Amino acid sequence: MSTEDGPAVRARRRTRWTRGAASVVRPVLIDKVERDHRQSDAAFRRRRIVVVITLVVGATLLGLSFATRQGDPAFYLLTFGLAATWALGSFLSGPLHLGYIELLGARRRPIITPILVGLLLAAVFVAGGLVIRHIPPLAGFTDGVLGYARAGNLLLVFVITVVNGIAEELFFRGALFAAIGVRHPVLISTGVYALATVAGGNPVLVFAAIVLGGVVGLQRRAGGGVLAPMITHITWSGTLLLVLPPLFAGAS
Repeated sequence: MSTEDGPAVRARRRTRWTRGAASVVRPVLIDKVERDHRQSDAAFRRRRIVVVITLVVGATLLGLSFATRQGDPAFYLLTFGLAATWALGSFLSGPLHLGYIELLGARRRPIITPILVGLLLAAVFVAGGLVIRHIPPLAGFTDGVLGYARAGNLLLVFVITVVNGIAEELFFRGALFAAIGVRHPVLISTGVYALATVAGGNPVLVFAAIVLGGVVGLQRRAGGGVLAPMITHITWSGTLLLVLPPLFAGAS
């Protein structure tokens, strides 16, 4: 190959790689699949009422759960109660949908792609953790969350993490997202998700809610359902639960 051909070949490879990446990213986060999830005005109003009530109860339980001492059995009861609140409010609010994506010329349920998104998102947070563990104020807030994993039964905490991740997505990207309507649902649902997390009293949790909420909100808008957000959420949170505690335990 001549030296003149080198840059041209590399440019073509970059173009193919960019197109290939776009062909995966667009259906996962950008392109919307066709769907008809319209409700009557009465059903829409009912959904909004149920969502508001659920938000108040859920935010209260979240605040109470993080007000308990690390290792206190009440933490488990409160967090399971929180998951039950999000899930019950979701199902009472109206129909929920799993959603689809258009990938490789076929409509399919999103399974593999949200796992990859969750792992990528977790990798970003782990990289951030390597930095903030050396910043005492931020490390303290992060350790305040991770302490619940260290002080309790790890398997039980893992189950709680998965159950709450599913329940949160049923509510915030299911019931709440549908209750917002067609104007800026990703932005509004992410904002409400972050505000609800404020009740936990930890700014690191709020930041995580903003980042995670934005990503899974885009998935919800693209696919029209909660399956992709649920898989991404539990992949992300489960990975961080296993990786971050030992990382911060060894912080200097």
